[in-house]
Amino acid sequence: MTPDTLEPPSNHRESSSMLAQQKVALEALIKEALSSIGVEDAPVTLERPKSPEHGDVACTTAMQLARQLKKNPREIAASLVEALKQNPKTESLVSSIEIAGPGFINLRIQQSAHHDVVRQILREGADFGRSNSGAGKRILLEFVSANPTGPLHLGHARQGALGDVLANIFASQGYGVEREFYYNDAGVQIGNLALSVQIRCRQLQGEAVELPENAYHGEYILSIAKDFLEKKPVHAHSGETVESTGDASDTDLVRRYAVAYLRNEQDDDLQALGVHFDNFFLESSLYSRGLVRDAVDAMIASGNTYEADGALWLRTTAFDDLGNGLKDDKDRVMQKADGTFTYFVPDVAYHLNKWSRGFDKAINIQGTDHHGTIARVRAGLQAVSGVKNLNIPKLFPEYILHKMLSVVKDGEPVKMSKRSGNYVTLRDLVDWAGRDAARYFLVARKADAEFVFDVTLAQQKSDENPVYYVQYAHARISSVFAGAAAKGWSVPSEAELADADLSALSSESALSLIGTLVEFPAALAQAARDQAPHILCYYLKDLAASIHAFYNAERVLVEDEKQRTARLALLAAARRVLKNGLTLLGISAPDLMERREESEGPAA
Repeated sequence: MTPDTLEPPSNHRESSSMLAQQKVALEALIKEALSSIGVEDAPVTLERPKSPEHGDVACTTAMQLARQLKKNPREIAASLVEALKQNPKTESLVSSIEIAGPGFINLRIQQSAHHDVVRQILREGADFGRSNSGAGKRILLEFVSANPTGPLHLGHARQGALGDVLANIFASQGYGVEREFYYNDAGVQIGNLALSVQIRCRQLQGEAVELPENAYHGEYILSIAKDFLEKKPVHAHSGETVESTGDASDTDLVRRYAVAYLRNEQDDDLQALGVHFDNFFLESSLYSRGLVRDAVDAMIASGNTYEADGALWLRTTAFDDLGNGLKDDKDRVMQKADGTFTYFVPDVAYHLNKWSRGFDKAINIQGTDHHGTIARVRAGLQAVSGVKNLNIPKLFPEYILHKMLSVVKDGEPVKMSKRSGNYVTLRDLVDWAGRDAARYFLVARKADAEFVFDVTLAQQKSDENPVYYVQYAHARISSVFAGAAAKGWSVPSEAELADADLSALSSESALSLIGTLVEFPAALAQAARDQAPHILCYYLKDLAASIHAFYNAERVLVEDEKQRTARLALLAAARRVLKNGLTLLGISAPDLMERREESEGPAA
């Protein structure tokens, strides 16, 4: 049974039923056919039919040419089909051609072409699905970027998984990718953190003092205070050590100690989710290096600022298009009457720094509460760009805004963690569901979709759990290979299977599985282009379904060596693609898993 716990099925994913070189060859054949009927430079549109009964590939070119040629599309299709059949090169790739409906040209690919898919997967191994389309281009992904004031929450968990998987997908397409975490270590909230720890220290020392309502109340504040009073040093993951004197009146020391303590804790939690970063950027460095001042001066020089009510304003409404027609609805305060800058000003300075580092794209993954930030930051960048002749694109930076998620466990909502005091943490999610399930569930839906994370479902060893369903397909294949070895049969390597006779792969279930395998490169390309990791989850779910269907339809470990080897080759290719996809998701591909309580089909 295919799990129905994700989103709409694979028809939302682009598909390609051929290898790239096969598609190019078929397009060339159709262009030759078009030329023979007097049509040059017409686009050739190929798609995978919705039903396997209609062939492997459908060409819609005849219908697209009907108006231009002033002919019935079926008449055009008939001429193209005749030209294709007359071309001796067609037979090597295409086994049958027919016209359907209003003018579809449905083609079936030669079985040898299907077998070439299996061979290519086995020969390319871990590289299958990868491309060089993004070679020479650099992308900076900024995500999580939590204030170092407490444990990471569910929003940070979603950002962490989305950012890490998307970075993997971009890298698979040849892009140079860097992951960056921006620490807001210069705001009011840091002072509030220090105050909260100081009050907890005084309480532990016997003073009758209450925490203010706006202080941080989580259990973690008490842990920091205890360790500070016990003079336990914080060995920061960055290599720095922050010593404690135990003097809670030293506000600067308490602040540095608490920030280092919580940065370590956040790093540990991210590692538990399997998320890593290449760069950590401190907001305070924007001020110490004069980058904020420089950005402000440039915005003033642009002529897009003015003073009103004792404050300095950026005329954001002066910019008619801030990317895809975006326009701010009102001007924004840059500098308040007390001299402090509003939060978007250092953001402008930060993104100027990103641009100066030579990235072609900067993508920020943030919650939907940051929607208002987009216009302000881009307006500031455009103002500075004009002054400094930087040619910053209007869509720099790009934003992926995600909606929040909620958590249920045993059918009941879970709303808070003892450690955080008022919310479920990232670490809670990993501890309950495990890294693999947490990562899969967090990226299996579109970023702009809300969803409920069902911890109980994530823990199930059943088909209803989508990550189990996919992983079990990998383990199932490995069990077949283990079974072959147990019978004393020689188990060929991937390289040996790539050269084997695959002519026995002719059944409907085998060809259907091959048809799914060949879609993997297109699924990755689309996931990168649309910045949508959930597409990879959809694909792997569909692939697992095809594997289970083949397993239940075909006995693999048969006495006939030719049949057995061909079927092992197909399963080896399927296992390879599964592993490649799971690796990009940052999820394990186990060889052994607890078996489900169901019929195991004929393969065993």
